[in-house]
This record gives sequence, structure tokens and C-alpha cells, in this order.
Amino acid sequence: MDMSSLSELDFNESGEWPFIIKMIAIILLCSVVWGAGYYFIINDKKIELASLERKEIQLKQSFVKKQAKAVNLEAYKEQMKEMKVTFSSMLQQLPRKNEVADLLIDISSSGLVNGLVFNLFKPGGERPVDFYAELPIQMTVTGTYHQFGEFVSAIAALPRIVTMHNLTLTPRGNKMTMNITAKTYRYFDDEQE
Repeated sequence: MDMSSLSELDFNESGEWPFIIKMIAIILLCSVVWGAGYYFIINDKKIELASLERKEIQLKQSFVKKQAKAVNLEAYKEQMKEMKVTFSSMLQQLPRKNEVADLLIDISSSGLVNGLVFNLFKPGGERPVDFYAELPIQMTVTGTYHQFGEFVSAIAALPRIVTMHNLTLTPRGNKMTMNITAKTYRYFDDEQE
């Protein structure tokens, strides 16, 4: 077969072409159809498949997390009940508005019973925080180290929550002076909320 005879081929008479030319034409046609199909159909589907595989991994991770929570749901519910009971008991330790004066008296009498001398006892203004108010009390007291320890222990034993902040001790002769801020927290009454 001669190359010059290829230029004489007529597409209208393709059935008359030599067998080898028919095979080459069929292979070329199949290659073009396959290439176009790959480019226009399969390539987009591969990109979509990769995206869906990434999404599947994310969904599996989300499922595992949610399944772990679902498995422990009853334990979480029990823990929530316990937390509500604990929270309720802690709220009972916060004084109401009418109990704050008694608490201030308890704090000062705890110091006096333990032999401390109050140089300053100054309740500050209320500062609202969420469902409670913070009541700072500035105190400067003079006494011995052991008296301070007994005072702080007596404050901790009170039925109401009182925390101690900004403690500084300064020697003064054979005694010491303690500057401290005690904070108590008042629960907002239902009508105040």
C-alpha cells in the first residue's frame, strides 16, 4: 500500500477501503470517542468522586463523635442531674439579700473570737455577675500568725461561701498586720431576676 493511495480514499466509499485502513480508522475513531468521553464525562465524575470521598470521611468522623455521645447519653443525663443537685446546694450557700448583714457580723465576730484587732472592716458595693452579685469586704487586721490561721479556718467553716483574695502580711512588732479582701456572693432573689 502506497502513501499516495491514502489521499485517494473517499469517505463515502469507506466500505471499499482496504482492511488495514479500516482497522486503523476504527481504532482512531474509538480512541477519539474514548478520549472525548473521558474528558467530558469521566474526568468530571472523578473530581466529584474525590470530593464525595472527602465528605464521606468527614461524615464518618462526625458519626463516630455523635455515636460516642449517644452511647453515653444516659450517663450524661445522670451527670446532669447530679450537677443540678450540686448547683442547687451551692445556691443554698449563697446568702439572700436579707442574710448579708448576718454574714458580715459572722465574719467580724470570727475575727474577734480569734483575738484579732480590726483596723479596717469595709464592705464594698455589690457587683452583679450572671445570677449572683459579688460583695467584696476590705479588711485590715492585726494579730499573730496562728490567730490568722484560726480566723481563715473559721471563715471557711461558715455555712455561706466566702473566698479570700489579695492577702498580704506585714510584720508589726511582735504581731503582724494582714490586709485581705474577703468576697461573698449573694444570690439574686427571684423577683430581682
